[in-house]
Amino acid sequence: MKRVSIKDVAEAAGVSTATVSYVINARPDQTISPETSARVLKAVRELNYIPNSAASSLKSKKTNLIGLVIPQTEPGKEFMFSNPFYGDLLSSIEYSARREGYHILLSAPDNGQSYITIARNRGVDGIIIVGAYPNEWLDELHSLSIPVVLIDTYVKDPVYHTVGIDDRLGGRMATEYLLSRGHRDIAFLSGQIEEHGVVHKRFQGYKDALESAGLPVRDEYLYTGSISFEYAEQAAREMVAKGCRETAVFATADVMGVGLIGGLHNLGVRVPDDISVIGFDDGILAKMCNPRLTTIHQDIAEKGVTAIRFIMDSISGATDKQEKILPLSVVERQSVRRI
Repeated sequence: MKRVSIKDVAEAAGVSTATVSYVINARPDQTISPETSARVLKAVRELNYIPNSAASSLKSKKTNLIGLVIPQTEPGKEFMFSNPFYGDLLSSIEYSARREGYHILLSAPDNGQSYITIARNRGVDGIIIVGAYPNEWLDELHSLSIPVVLIDTYVKDPVYHTVGIDDRLGGRMATEYLLSRGHRDIAFLSGQIEEHGVVHKRFQGYKDALESAGLPVRDEYLYTGSISFEYAEQAAREMVAKGCRETAVFATADVMGVGLIGGLHNLGVRVPDDISVIGFDDGILAKMCNPRLTTIHQDIAEKGVTAIRFIMDSISGATDKQEKILPLSVVERQSVRRI
């Protein structure tokens, strides 16, 4: 298939190739009318034109750019920034890439937006995708000649490198810890439970632990909304309105555990005296709240370090698929009591 050239764009827009170059590169020393700029940009979109510099860089793998894609799987425009987990992960990826002489291009596409368009338009040397669900856009990446690393993504694929944890085990560990402290009425607080997602795996672990203890999964103990501080506060109000029948809560992210503790405190419910709470992540929030949050520890920084190492190995010529499952542990603090 013939590659679209700058000349093709110029002909479609009825301008010179120089004008196309000025518009694309936003040259401050050139004055282009809004109408002309609009025609050029329209032609670029319609012809799916990739500037020669980006195309050649993609082919030669010399852009020194790595794409980091965090799909917007939760409602809300600021999902990525409402959970400190992503800040910790992004910091690790950026630092690890910078040490290798690479820079990060961050994208947060809406659910359903093609990943391949992002990779092609930005001319990246590799791409890291966090928390995606299996879909046709993910399959499209097979056509790219760049390494792809999936973090926290449950996709069985013979090509993509993967980094993650055993989320089902983590959910079981959290629930079993509460059971070992005498709790039997244990609530589950999370974002939406989507099949093949991290939350779904942690929910399966929660169910595994209850079933092993001979306890049912009770619908009235399930609080599923969004992974956010605000939703956890809302869940606290719902718990209190129903009489706080649960004695403990497994929150599938620290940000929710901290939000729940704060929401319960505002309503006069004490943690852990009245309700115990265990979280998941062991980020900075777990150490800052009062009481400090008992949680499941995962090495978030190591996920970023490993992802960049897999990219670098592939760029250096390694062809084998790489996979790493990081360990989990319980970190005991002050938010769970024995009953």
